[in-house]
Parts: sequence; structure tokens; C-alpha cells
Amino acid sequence: MNDRADIQLTVDVVIFTVRAESLRVLLVRRGVPPFEGAWAIPGGFVLENEPLAEAARRELAEETGASDVYLEQLYTFGAPERDPRGRVVTVAYFALVPPDRLDIRAGSDAAEAAWFDVARVPELAFDHAEVLDAALRRLRGKVGYSEVGFELLPERFTLSELQAVFETILGRPLDKRNFRRKVKLLEVLVEHDEWERQGASRPARLYSFARDRFETLEERETLFPFW
Repeated sequence: MNDRADIQLTVDVVIFTVRAESLRVLLVRRGVPPFEGAWAIPGGFVLENEPLAEAARRELAEETGASDVYLEQLYTFGAPERDPRGRVVTVAYFALVPPDRLDIRAGSDAAEAAWFDVARVPELAFDHAEVLDAALRRLRGKVGYSEVGFELLPERFTLSELQAVFETILGRPLDKRNFRRKVKLLEVLVEHDEWERQGASRPARLYSFARDRFETLEERETLFPFW
């Protein structure tokens, strides 16, 4: 007797961005069963002979128009009852997309796509609430020692924008003087002779992220000491 399950494979991509000092996740409203009309994390079936990472990048491009952005494999979700269509195992990823690189579009099986504050998401299809929770824990856990905070910024940014992104991810305020002192000690910022006016305050200098310097810090196992 053959008891092997007929297993299908999908990828789901939790896509984060920061807008108006709010950490947001992209959700799609499903246009087909199961869970037709419900909100879900973007994803789809892996094509034959398609590597997992390529499938995730394809889904990301189809939903946001973005490519060459931060993408990391998160976890495999395979509870037998997670999908009413049968035994479907999904490999979840999370992606970080700067707000200036977005071109939101709904995929072929989605009726619409929209950004939601991570603290106020609607009820999600499948086990996607669990997937989103895992992605949030991973992101918040890595922000203190990896480059993930910089991946949510435009190419050039102010120190205030940098701090706002870290505070948004962590969900708590950081001391301004202490934050700037520690960031500058790491020497991972490139200072530019360009300025940006922020409201009525005096113009703020623009910086960019020196990825090569950060990689050197990783090799030395130097952590981001933000707390």
C-alpha cells in the first residue's frame, strides 16, 4: 500500500516597507478559492524546475515591480490542514523594499493589493497570521546586528530618517544622541555634501549605506550596539 502524500510546493513572501513612520506589510485580496475575498500574503506555486529563491523573487516582482532587494528565506510551514486544497507545503520568505522602489500590482489570482500597518492587519487566509508573526520576529531580532534596517531606506537618507526606520521596526523610541553616536562609531555611513530640508527646521545632511564596510564588521563579528 502506498501511503505517500501528494504534496504540492508553494512560496509565500512577506513584503515589508516603511511609510509615514509605520512598518507595513503588503497583502493581497484573493480573487479565487479557497478563501476567496480574504486577505493573504502574496505567494504562489513553484514552477517545475524552478529554484525556490527564483520563485520567491518572481512573486515579489509580480506584486511590487521590485527586483534586486533584500530577500531572506524564513521558515517552512507544512501543517497537514493548512490548505483545504490538499497537502501544500510553503517555504516562506521575507523581503524588504524601500518606499521609493514600489510599483504595487495584484497578481493573477488576486483581486487587489494594499499595504497594512503590521499592528492592524485583517484576518488572514490559510496560516498566514503565523507566517507574518514569524517574519516580524525575525526582522525585529535582526535589526540590532544586521543590515536589515538600511534595506528599508532610499539610497540617500538623513540620520533622522535612519533613526525613524529603526524605531519603527522595534516599535519603541531610541535616544537620539546615543543612537547617532553609536551609528557613527560603526563607520558604515558615507557622508554627502547634499542636504534635505525637513519642514521648518534647518537642512539635514544626506548619507548612504557603505555595504562593503558593513561586511567587514560582520567578518569581525561586530554587532550593531543599538541597545
